[in-house]
Amino acid sequence: MAYIDYYKILGVDKRASQDDIKKAFRKLARKYHPDLNPNDPSAKDKFQEINEANEVLSDPEKRKKYDEYGEHWKHADEFEAQKRAQQQAGGFGGFGGAGQGFSDGNGTYWYSSDGEGFSGGNAGGFSDFFESMFGGHRGGRGQGSAGFRGQDFNAELRLSLRDAAQTHKQILTVNGKQVRITIPAGVADGQVIKLKGYGAEGINGGPAGDLYITFVIAEDPVFKRLGDDLYVDVEVELYTAVLGGEKLVDTLDGKVKLKIKPETQNGTKVRLKGKGFPVYKKEGQFGDLIVTYSVKIPTNLTDRQKELFRELQSMN
Repeated sequence: MAYIDYYKILGVDKRASQDDIKKAFRKLARKYHPDLNPNDPSAKDKFQEINEANEVLSDPEKRKKYDEYGEHWKHADEFEAQKRAQQQAGGFGGFGGAGQGFSDGNGTYWYSSDGEGFSGGNAGGFSDFFESMFGGHRGGRGQGSAGFRGQDFNAELRLSLRDAAQTHKQILTVNGKQVRITIPAGVADGQVIKLKGYGAEGINGGPAGDLYITFVIAEDPVFKRLGDDLYVDVEVELYTAVLGGEKLVDTLDGKVKLKIKPETQNGTKVRLKGKGFPVYKKEGQFGDLIVTYSVKIPTNLTDRQKELFRELQSMN
């Protein structure tokens, strides 16, 4: 697994304060948000990297583990448990971060927190100790030791914009098992949720891993979403824009009738409060719907109609 430098992703120093990390995340999240970069396919991946880095570095406990164990920070508790178990059993010697090793009688193996993984005196590769720790196999020296957490699973769930706007249930098939989940209204494109204990089974009686679900929200043919607000373009006939009138406009929960003011200009925006997207896990709260009027110029005019427009032009 390639080493991921979360500090580099956020562009901060390893000594950065929590406030520095928060500011860096907000700045990058705004820059690479998929909704703001619809024509950049790489923005989504960058946005997910930023989210992942922030999730770790903004949590003091996770950050401490990451600083000590690098990309293997999720296994920090397992490392410490195995260390204590082996010391109590009188087995391997000292075990810790980079620069501390233990011997299994055939060679010395090291754990490095700088992202380079493991190296050892045995040409055969990882020791049984580390293979059991990372799920390589269950036999050998691993039996009888402390249990280890199972592997995490990752899945993608694709939704339409209108599905994402409603709380509903879905069934996923993960690793041959069916998982029923309730999806809260308001989930965002690229958002990740965790289902604890729905990953791979643990080793030697350890707890199961977790399931991480990434939501992929398809573009809607009518609405564009930006945060909790929705945007829609509405065509208005020239005569209605000039003289005023009414227009039916689509919303997520049906059509509404809007009054068009006389002499409405092309590009005029109207904000409909509370007619946008539901706010995630805040029942009863919604963003706004921003309507942009696009004045439609008539075509295929008759000679008489053209003459009338000329008369209007001459009057001005």
